[in-house]
Amino acid sequence: MKNVLLIGAGTMGRTHAEAYTAMKEVSLRGIVDSDAAAADKAAERFGIRAFGSYEEAMMELDAVDVVDICLPTYLHREYVLKAADDGKHIICEKPLAGSLKDAREMIDYCKDKKTKLFVGHVVRFFPEYVQARQVMEQKGLGDIAVVKASRTSSFPRAWDNWYADASKSGGLLLDLSIHDFDYLRWCFGEVERVFAKAYAPESPEGGGYALTTLTFRSGVIAHVEGSWSHQKFTTSFEIAGTEGIIDFNSANDNPILSFRKAPDKPLEGAAVPESPLLEAPYYRELAHFLSCMETGEEPIVTAEDAYQALAISLAAIESSRSGMPVALA
Repeated sequence: MKNVLLIGAGTMGRTHAEAYTAMKEVSLRGIVDSDAAAADKAAERFGIRAFGSYEEAMMELDAVDVVDICLPTYLHREYVLKAADDGKHIICEKPLAGSLKDAREMIDYCKDKKTKLFVGHVVRFFPEYVQARQVMEQKGLGDIAVVKASRTSSFPRAWDNWYADASKSGGLLLDLSIHDFDYLRWCFGEVERVFAKAYAPESPEGGGYALTTLTFRSGVIAHVEGSWSHQKFTTSFEIAGTEGIIDFNSANDNPILSFRKAPDKPLEGAAVPESPLLEAPYYRELAHFLSCMETGEEPIVTAEDAYQALAISLAAIESSRSGMPVALA
């Protein structure tokens, strides 16, 4: 049995809480939030205790094995270090931090304290993305040449409107497009060069759009679209290889992961919509992390993977500001 303390009663905190309460070998002991109303509401919903601070929770709870951090990005470092000081294993939502310096400190600090650090890059647990990677690993598309990925949504509303402050959220290139940066690196290896164009309105109402081109050492070129100016949340990708094309769009009525091996052949594919009868991606992700704590197995996404995804996002931000490509070491 793993005893989990959840920090953050926002959208992501509630999403994690739903996953934990569905797990037989997990006890969600409490939820922490400085917003007492939000903490109380979540505690009542999930039948757990509410706390106003991490310190209060650690004083009153007799057993905590895992601290799950679902806070705004600029607070991640503070609470990762606190949990590591207490010898707790840590699950932290992405992005790991707002700077490479902070991210490296967090990773090294957890190693020194001999506590495990897991970072929630959940796209690696979505079945359509996993299946596309498997097709490529099996050379179903031949050699990959060009990729397009898109992730669009309305502007996220949250506590203190922190997403609108780029110094706290990093903007959409750090908070949104990092999902696709991490997934593409998982598929195609290290990124050699980044070039990005972005528009971010100077308004508390938020919004924004960015287009990033990633050049991989393998020769693959990927174009990544990110937007906080759309009405609905949608994701899509199209992957072109020498032997075929694979495409997916969540906006379709019946999302299909499909591929074409030749122009004169019909599309082949398998339906992969999410089902309420199946484990949700966040459930899969968190259950996987908890299993790795038990077995010592290397997780599907490591803290170092999170560091590299952050490096790509920060390079994209730098490129969008300078108007020049940025090389990655």
